[in-house]
Amino acid sequence: MSYNSYKEVYERSITDPEGFWMDASQAIDWDTAPSKALFDKGDDLYEWFSDGMVNTCWNAVDRHVEAGRGDQIAIQHESPITHSTKGITYKELQDRVASLAGALRMRGVEKGDRVIIYMPMIPEALEAMLACARLGAIHSVVFGGFAANELAVRIDDCKPKAIIAASCGLEPNRVVHYKPLLDDAIEIAEHKPEFCVIFQREQEVAKLVEGRDFSWHGFQYGVKPAECVPVEGNHPVYILYTSGTTGQPKGVIRHTGGHLVALQWSMKNIYKIEAGDRFWAASDVGWVVGHSYICYGPLLAGGTTVVFEGKPIGTPHPGVFWRIIQNNRIKSFFTAPTALRAIKREDPEGQWIDRYAKHDLQAIFLAGERADPDTIEWAHKHFGVPVIDHWWQTETGWSIAANPIGIEELPTKVGSPAVPMPGYQVEILDEGGHKVEPNTLGAIAVKLPLPPGTLPNLWNAEDRFRKSYLSQFPGYYETGDAGMMDEDGYLYIMARTDDVINVAGHRLSTGGMEEVLSAHPDVAECAVIGVSDTLKGQMPLGFLCLNTGANRDHAEVVREVVKMVREKIGPVAAFKLAIVVDRLPKTRSGKILRGTMVNIADGTPWKMPATIDDPEILDEIKVALQTLGYAKSEAAA
Repeated sequence: MSYNSYKEVYERSITDPEGFWMDASQAIDWDTAPSKALFDKGDDLYEWFSDGMVNTCWNAVDRHVEAGRGDQIAIQHESPITHSTKGITYKELQDRVASLAGALRMRGVEKGDRVIIYMPMIPEALEAMLACARLGAIHSVVFGGFAANELAVRIDDCKPKAIIAASCGLEPNRVVHYKPLLDDAIEIAEHKPEFCVIFQREQEVAKLVEGRDFSWHGFQYGVKPAECVPVEGNHPVYILYTSGTTGQPKGVIRHTGGHLVALQWSMKNIYKIEAGDRFWAASDVGWVVGHSYICYGPLLAGGTTVVFEGKPIGTPHPGVFWRIIQNNRIKSFFTAPTALRAIKREDPEGQWIDRYAKHDLQAIFLAGERADPDTIEWAHKHFGVPVIDHWWQTETGWSIAANPIGIEELPTKVGSPAVPMPGYQVEILDEGGHKVEPNTLGAIAVKLPLPPGTLPNLWNAEDRFRKSYLSQFPGYYETGDAGMMDEDGYLYIMARTDDVINVAGHRLSTGGMEEVLSAHPDVAECAVIGVSDTLKGQMPLGFLCLNTGANRDHAEVVREVVKMVREKIGPVAAFKLAIVVDRLPKTRSGKILRGTMVNIADGTPWKMPATIDDPEILDEIKVALQTLGYAKSEAAA
């Protein structure tokens, strides 16, 4: 069915979800077509295309070779750190993935087995993901910046039969030693994988554990390539862990059928990408963007995807993004506002932008955190193409709200990620679960069922799934974000409703950081808040109350806790700021007033909490924050 407007598309997805998504499913190659789209499991649990049989790898790779696109570049690797650029065609990708899958199968990896992938931004990371999908094995990619302890938690939760890793990752001025982190994680974890496959990079050749570890190439020597294994539509293609408010990660699962249909739909209708087009999402395979729009989405569409190993600045200059856009003739570019802010800081006049051609660029998409108007306007001024903010989550896997330029380019409203996408019936609710008037702040919730491609549950944690997402507003998915919707249906995301902060697009739990700080022998009590940061969006800031009698140098204690967070959570936490205070502001019931502390730090208006135990503490907190350069403006108390 063809549509002329976003409104027609959206309305049909809400009034006739069965027909809408069955039509969308025609863009996927099914081994056995599903009998219907939506399966209501009862008690607010839903699945999509459950009884269809399908294979993700076939749809992302093999069908394009069959259609005569085997010589087209599927993956373009760009590594300014190693000064290398390399293209892999669809036919080469098919051969590589089938070979790796065959080797995994020979070692006993089957449909339903879990495989952890711990790799940097190299094509082999995508090959590992696709090889698992080819066999029906469930992969769980862990970002290479996470520490051994975090990796161990994930090993124990998903219990992988195998782990695929690289010997190292590369930063602009250092080598990140992956293998020692992996070895430590396996040592810490109760569950032990049967074997590991290590891709040895020339920058660092890791020591292999005899009997457990295999080198990437030796592992595949002489094996028979594997064919695609059809799986049920409700078979998980992957588990991706996201921060929970307690610091214990939640294993978001993605069902195969809905994942394929939603991503295929989004590539054409949101990003305006079809077979032969070139798409670049400047993210990492460890995050949901890397799953949806570095690996699977562009390949499902038959496009070319870029795997970028570098930084927006310093590898080697703030024009590296624009050079890659020029050289690869990128049509749609997806990045985080943090990256643009970093470039803008180094190149405010856009001189590096002017050095490169951008003839094929049709739009820049931003996601991962709220895009500030200054950054959007700067980018639009220098590129002259739509700069589109869109909003989604690890849990949803694709956009909740966006500007669907493949259907109709809607007017842009700065500060808004535009309008809900098909199947997302977004409503703004008050604390009692009642819809609020337009332009009124409330909790953002989505009426059930969620559309295909979103999380149907958590890995082995249905009770936690219900508690985290379904219990607050019965019949709705709670996004955990607060915001409002205007009279035109445009959504505005204002803040998190829990204590997960957003550092450079990475959702991180302040509760998890507090657990680490409280483990310091001299720390009696602590709190972590997210303070506004012009570059990263938010930065964590720790408050430490020391034990009585702990006559330590405060700067030394701060250095120690910063080191602890780096070791336990990893550098991705960007935890660098902490201050020692005598006491923390609390309610009479003992709850720490984190929200009030954030307002004081950011200089935004706040009211004296009615339930505060001792109002004078807030003055002490303000003075402490001022020593760090925060709480500069006079906020109305």
